[in-house]
Amino acid sequence: MHQSKLLLPTMREAPSDAIAISHQYMLRAGLIRPVASGIYTYLALGRRVLHKVAAIVREELDKTEAQEILMPAMQPAELWEQSGRYSVYGPELMRLRDRHHREFALGPTHEEVITSLIRDEVSSYRKLPLLVYQIQTKFRDERRPRYGLIRAREFMMKDAYSFNTDWESLDRTYWQMYEAYERIFTRCGLTFRAVEADAGAIGGEGDTHEFMALADIGEDTVVTCTECHYSANLEKASSRPPKVAASTDASSREMAAPVPKPEKIHTPEIRTIRQLTDFFGIKPDQLLKTLIYSADGQPVAVVIRGDHEVNEAKLKNALQANHVELADEETTRSITGAPVGFAGPVGLNVPLWVDQEAASVRSGIAGANEQDYHLHNVHPGRDFSLDRVGDLRNVKEGECCPYCYGELKFYRGIEVGHVFKLGTKYSEPLEASYLDKAGQQQTMVMGCYGIGLSRVLSAVIEQNHDGDGIVWPFSIAPYQVHLIPVSVQDPVQCKLAEELYQRLSAAGVEVLIDDREERPGVKFKDSDLIGIPVRIVIGKQASEGLIEFKERKSTVQQVLTIEEALSRIQELVKANTSDREII
Repeated sequence: MHQSKLLLPTMREAPSDAIAISHQYMLRAGLIRPVASGIYTYLALGRRVLHKVAAIVREELDKTEAQEILMPAMQPAELWEQSGRYSVYGPELMRLRDRHHREFALGPTHEEVITSLIRDEVSSYRKLPLLVYQIQTKFRDERRPRYGLIRAREFMMKDAYSFNTDWESLDRTYWQMYEAYERIFTRCGLTFRAVEADAGAIGGEGDTHEFMALADIGEDTVVTCTECHYSANLEKASSRPPKVAASTDASSREMAAPVPKPEKIHTPEIRTIRQLTDFFGIKPDQLLKTLIYSADGQPVAVVIRGDHEVNEAKLKNALQANHVELADEETTRSITGAPVGFAGPVGLNVPLWVDQEAASVRSGIAGANEQDYHLHNVHPGRDFSLDRVGDLRNVKEGECCPYCYGELKFYRGIEVGHVFKLGTKYSEPLEASYLDKAGQQQTMVMGCYGIGLSRVLSAVIEQNHDGDGIVWPFSIAPYQVHLIPVSVQDPVQCKLAEELYQRLSAAGVEVLIDDREERPGVKFKDSDLIGIPVRIVIGKQASEGLIEFKERKSTVQQVLTIEEALSRIQELVKANTSDREII
């Protein structure tokens, strides 16, 4: 491609609202342009990269004998009502009506559509297992679109769905897709971790894993063990309770004595954890923090230690609720009789859920459900019920791995893929069944598998850039070689550049030639910004058949003959198609 004809509007500075490095460089390098908040046009270079990611996805999924189809983005509301998701999905679902006032949704995902299709087209076990996928635009009305393509309202996604006869068959398909994902993200040049995860709004049963590209800008926290292979999303992560050493000294016997009855202490305007620890001269782990939540519109109370945070995904699963959120101040006051900051577990008349670590506090301080008062010597089990106890908190960095005594370490990550075992969550309400060998009707068992293709672009740039611009991996670079004649007014340079362009193109190498009438400095700046893996500069030594050869990821520049350059490029293309390590 001749750059003079390419729609490539580069920018020297990024807009002030572009925070993420990937967002800045995609705008500056002319890959995307905003249309509205969270909605983007892909320009020529951005579209080429997206196509390459999609090609890798197709190659790897086709190896699994998955079949590509294409479903409509616009979905009838009746299908979502059948699955039960239409009323509970939330405001992220974009809803609309046609001229006949029929309700539709713009698909954020396609479980309902694909289940109804397979229900109508497959009726025998002989056609199962079945694995289908599509690459399509999805829509989610994000409350806060940000970081460019990392959290957008319109995005490109690969979603695949499997239909199996039983759980054993689903398990084989699930791990087959898991391995395909490892190959896909490795080929895209990503450093990633596959982590245990919560199923979220998709739902399902059994295994679910997220594939996280490690990046400081990532919105998710990845929890890993320093000793074993345990990895989980913070929403799913758990830790091993600390070891408690046995002791028979006087102090431990004193601690074993009965806990005195609760004592009400006047705590004027003292409501935060910091204020309470300072006032009582204690550590946060001696506080019993009570929070009022609304779960599907019904109030519940949650008790955790003062040094912990509620994990709303775990709470939602424990309650088997669709929506969980902190109650507003008015609701909190109506339930506790006190403003926020003075709630406590003693005497509450709403369902009370207690984190397992809070349940083990021997004598704690809690709100008294009265403004400006707290209770001292609160004993779980004696002073409030422990009928509902579970793991309801976020783990903390440095805690013990649940499988060994290794230390838990935190990283930031961008979710680029997710695999689920759905079970019968959709096939049962949508009546997707088949006849088994005995002629008996059985419900299909499902899995689903998503990759955010547009997110992959952001994740790759977050991991592959420097102070001058993007450093694309060969596998998904918009072009592989950037030819730059220093002066298009020099006929020798132009002739040699065009000769190289033709020879490389004939050899199947993707080449961008900068034939613009621009100053050399501008050309070099743009070249660094767009990040093509190899740069060849044709300058004053063109008359001697020599060029300057440089890899984008390197600072080393070499003077080579044309034949040496061609040979080196072929070696690089071949070498850079090998797998990258999975950490």
